[in-house]
Amino acid sequence: MRMFRAVADIAKAVLGRFRLSRYDDFTIAEYFRGQGAQIGDDCRILIRNLGSEPYLIRIGNHCTIAGDVAFMTHDGGAWVFTEELPSLQRFGAIEIFENCFIGFGAILMPNVRIGPNSIVGAGAVVTKDVPPSTVVAGCPAKPICNLEEYKRKVLVAWQRQKPPGYLSELSDGVRYTSAHIQEQKMRSSALLRKHLQQQLLGATPHHELRSDHVSKISPASSSPSATTLKRSRNRVALTGDDDADGDSTF
Repeated sequence: MRMFRAVADIAKAVLGRFRLSRYDDFTIAEYFRGQGAQIGDDCRILIRNLGSEPYLIRIGNHCTIAGDVAFMTHDGGAWVFTEELPSLQRFGAIEIFENCFIGFGAILMPNVRIGPNSIVGAGAVVTKDVPPSTVVAGCPAKPICNLEEYKRKVLVAWQRQKPPGYLSELSDGVRYTSAHIQEQKMRSSALLRKHLQQQLLGATPHHELRSDHVSKISPASSSPSATTLKRSRNRVALTGDDDADGDSTF
């Protein structure tokens, strides 16, 4: 009997992986809808699991859910009371409104609502509602700037970093699907890679660094203080990295 159950579990897991393999980041919403989740159009979802209660999740149009994001729709801590109250449980829905970005490794706790046009930083733990057009980061997640402030910073950085002719087929002010934009990015990835390596790392390969290059690196004695590091971490919003000027929210 145990062997039969083990074989059945393996077959179920293999079948589940096969079903998931039919979807990509732009079509996996269809799979999650079949589990009861409410998901809008034109979403990009990089995870393949919405947790134990997908039917308590609602995601609006044009949202990105990055990798390793966790949806916590129940309070597992109620377990410690089950010897006294065996049926005790507690649940909470999670709602993400339209045009939001949930960064890599973020954790969304029960009963939170992410307002429209908002950004949740990488690794953030969201325990309270996020207002519309707000960028939050940290543990617990707190507002670090509004959407317009973040947009200005991104535009300044992109003006420096954009390769000449990159994605010239995409026109500002024209609405494209997320899948189409990603396809164009993939086609032009070699151009972007070469340009960014040259601009951000320089032309000298790491194994050919000369002493004059190494001397430009700040000595350990001038390392940032703990307060500076804390402030820097609190400004992280998308990928968890700071730019060279230390004035980035991603």
